[in-house]
Amino acid sequence: MDLPKLGAIELGQAVNFSSPKSWGISDPARFQALMEEAKSLVTPGYYLGDNLFTWGRNNSLFEDAAFRAAWTANIQNDADQAIAWRRYVLASLAYNVMPLAGDFVECGVYVGSGIKTVMDYLGGKDFPKTFWGYDTFDYNPVQGHSFAGQAEGFFEQVQARFDGYAQVRLIKGFIPDSFVQGMPEQIAYLHIDMNNAAGELAALEALFERVVSGGVIVLDDYEWSIYRGQKQAEDPWFEARGYRVVPLPTGQGMLVKR
Repeated sequence: MDLPKLGAIELGQAVNFSSPKSWGISDPARFQALMEEAKSLVTPGYYLGDNLFTWGRNNSLFEDAAFRAAWTANIQNDADQAIAWRRYVLASLAYNVMPLAGDFVECGVYVGSGIKTVMDYLGGKDFPKTFWGYDTFDYNPVQGHSFAGQAEGFFEQVQARFDGYAQVRLIKGFIPDSFVQGMPEQIAYLHIDMNNAAGELAALEALFERVVSGGVIVLDDYEWSIYRGQKQAEDPWFEARGYRVVPLPTGQGMLVKR
């Protein structure tokens, strides 16, 4: 399979991006008004959304035509649009581990947009690896943290999004119990987005040693203060194994397995 190619970069004005979706704002209308004024005061190449406001950046994700197509095709809601930078982190890391042995894994799938964006970026229905997705799907075990649509029949709706994607194995259940239904022997890419410390540690305990040398681990919630409990639990877990998570401005954390 041929991996996507980057096109020639023109030495012109960088792309600007703005999404109305951010979190933790007490007065959204006033915040948006202030951001509109702020955008007029900064150099081109700004990114506004997902609790980020940067400027003077190349915004490379929007110059990658293959990613842009995969991302836009999988926007299901305002959040999917706002977290474009997070999605590009996943897609770029996935690109880099494609030559490695091992499957792809996501713990915390929700509607499947993370998995499908990566797969569509890297071949779509011709994606050459098995992609495992673990989630409770029909309900959220984190108290007070349910997502839109989570109810009986939600699992079947997510499955339907992957019709024709024979490489996808969606497994319904509570981690780590659901791992008895199947798990890969080797992992090249592990994305964990479970919104709770106990579940994420359980996933790491079961899967970390299966990640191959050079494989990547991405923790979606690591650098978000609202999920500080995950950082508090995961920092000593990784440190005991000689690793330090790299915090990213997107709110994610990542590391490369030795």
